[in-house]
Amino acid sequence: MDYALVVLVVVLALSFDYTNGFHDAANAIATSVSTRALTPKIALAMAAVMNFIGALLTTKVAETIATSIVDLKEAPKHLALVVIMAALVGAITWNLITWWFGLPSSSTHSLIGGLVGAGLAGGLGVYGSALVDKVVLPMVISPTVGFVLAFLLMVGVIWLVRRRNPHRVYRKFRWAQTVSAAAMALGHGMQDAQKTMGVIFLALLGVGWARPGDPIPMWVKLSAAAAISAGTYSGGWRIMRTLGRRIIELDPARGFVAETTAASVLYLNTFWLHAPVSTTHTITSAIMGAGASKRLSAVRWGVAGNILLAWLLTIPAAAAVGAVAYWLLSLVLL
Repeated sequence: MDYALVVLVVVLALSFDYTNGFHDAANAIATSVSTRALTPKIALAMAAVMNFIGALLTTKVAETIATSIVDLKEAPKHLALVVIMAALVGAITWNLITWWFGLPSSSTHSLIGGLVGAGLAGGLGVYGSALVDKVVLPMVISPTVGFVLAFLLMVGVIWLVRRRNPHRVYRKFRWAQTVSAAAMALGHGMQDAQKTMGVIFLALLGVGWARPGDPIPMWVKLSAAAAISAGTYSGGWRIMRTLGRRIIELDPARGFVAETTAASVLYLNTFWLHAPVSTTHTITSAIMGAGASKRLSAVRWGVAGNILLAWLLTIPAAAAVGAVAYWLLSLVLL
């Protein structure tokens, strides 16, 4: 029975990874597509490849998800697997709801919310201090840093090119956006594919098939990388329109600055802090920061407000769905 539940957890985790890919495809390429630096098909193919590569570069974020959110050490195997299944149901459900309405919410926080809700519903403990250090603080700080850095960098770019021909400048920035979009997609792979790896490894830990400190198996890395790449290539056009056009009408320079800033924040969190930050929050705030350098009214703050509301609701909403899913699954499986 445990073997069958582990297989089901893996299937659900890879399904979440796929929805993460098409939900967050816009993170990497919306700005490049909206400024016509890349065609949609080329942008999606590039993002899928870079997502795959990024997923294999490090496992620090995966280890954080596996060991710093829900405490499964004393939980019975059956209970641990049901909690993880319920968490994934909560995360997938919230991803699909926000995708349907075109809101760029965080797949990262959907997953973390699902884990917390299902864990509490199952009577398990959560690592409170780790949640604050690795989730809550980065959730607040990363978008703030993204906004401020993008604003300052864009002001610097405007000053540097103030006397140059705008058409030539935009042409060069369109070329540069190919690099910045690739960097953003690489960062997305490093962050988001690892969260699925962490959930699968958490299931292996829960049933005793792995021990803390063991390396994440290669089959876990490759399957998570493949699932998020496939999801990315399938696209996420609803959210892409929101990020690329509804927040602000981007030009190539601002698109390049937003992508470069967001990618830098993702790399910092991945390699230094090992924190599972939201690629969605990071790129969205960077787009707002780059847009605000034009004038504050250039940002459509009504759309930004709807996005902020989705951000605030994500963890509690996914937690609530995860808790309900646990209660339903426990009737059948416990």
